[in-house]
Amino acid sequence: MFYFAAYRRRMSEHRKVAKPASQPAWEGSTAPHPEARRGRGAVTNAVGRYEPEAREYVDDGWDNLDLEPPPLRTTVQVDSTRTIIARNTSPDIGFDRSINPYRGCEHGCIYCFARPTHAYLGLSPGLDFESRLFAKPNAAELLTKELKAPKYRCRPIAMGTNTDPYQPIEREHKITRSVLEVLARFNHPVTMVTKSALIMRDIDILAPMAEKNLARVALSVTSLDGHLARKMEPRASTPSRRLLALKTLSDAGIPTAVMVAPVIPGLNDHEVESILTAARDCGVREAGYVMLRLPIEVKDLFREWLDDAVPTKAAKVMSPVRSMRGGLDYDAEWGTRMRGTGPVADVLRARFKLACARLGLNKNEYTGNLDCTRFRPPPEAGQQLQLI
Repeated sequence: MFYFAAYRRRMSEHRKVAKPASQPAWEGSTAPHPEARRGRGAVTNAVGRYEPEAREYVDDGWDNLDLEPPPLRTTVQVDSTRTIIARNTSPDIGFDRSINPYRGCEHGCIYCFARPTHAYLGLSPGLDFESRLFAKPNAAELLTKELKAPKYRCRPIAMGTNTDPYQPIEREHKITRSVLEVLARFNHPVTMVTKSALIMRDIDILAPMAEKNLARVALSVTSLDGHLARKMEPRASTPSRRLLALKTLSDAGIPTAVMVAPVIPGLNDHEVESILTAARDCGVREAGYVMLRLPIEVKDLFREWLDDAVPTKAAKVMSPVRSMRGGLDYDAEWGTRMRGTGPVADVLRARFKLACARLGLNKNEYTGNLDCTRFRPPPEAGQQLQLI
């Protein structure tokens, strides 16, 4: 028998998608058994911060000792968005517009800074974020409409800035590929970040775009340790597959970069130089890094994961993390949120810079140098072509 305690909390006015009618018995609470969340990143599934109720799972041990835990399956719903290009004015990122074909991400990366966005949908940033996904099947149609608008001005579009455009459900839905097809027709520049080797599927689009200086790709490699990567990023491509993708993309003439992201002190920070070396050997010419970020619910989810997955390292990780954030788990200050401050952050910055210099990385700056002058809306059927 299960008991749930509920209490009132503030209701969100921003809910956009209704919850499905059928939900697991433990929905909105701690998962009942580790087997139910096998292959997932988060340990719990606490309700979002805008919900009117919170639930706590309690098992009194009666009548269910021999029952198999219910499986946590991935579900995909249609996101009925009306626009596809998201705009931002953040001063410390190198793009002002992006496209996210999906909400939520099945990769299940425990440190993902996008997890709190699921609270806006009335769902949990925990297990819901990686199992209850939303797809935008009309993304290509919406993008075509927005790019044809008379007032549209071309600047590079970033993909993979919130959730991964090549997460596993892309194999079936192919929304990312449809978006790339539109961008290629318009000669519109694009930058991509992913953890998935699935991006190799779209080399037939990306390589011709790269020849016109319209495409650049980065793969995030968090660790070369397959066991650690599987714990942190349970459904992302293995490190070896990501390196293979970097080599394959580079060999196809596509400018590639490696992102050592996130760097987690006490857990994977010792791998920075080895990751950069492995990526350089795969033809990578650019590199970047981002320090661990723990906004809103992520800080609690990450600490739960530390205690569950690497309990002996929990204190060793959180102490330097706080030292880089002014004694807090996270500080969202512009200009320092990606790098941190203090001695630990300074040492890592120096190590990264020295390693890049030794390996010949970052000699050429590609950021912002994609060609926007080629952008042209393709002619419609029956439309007379212009003489140039």
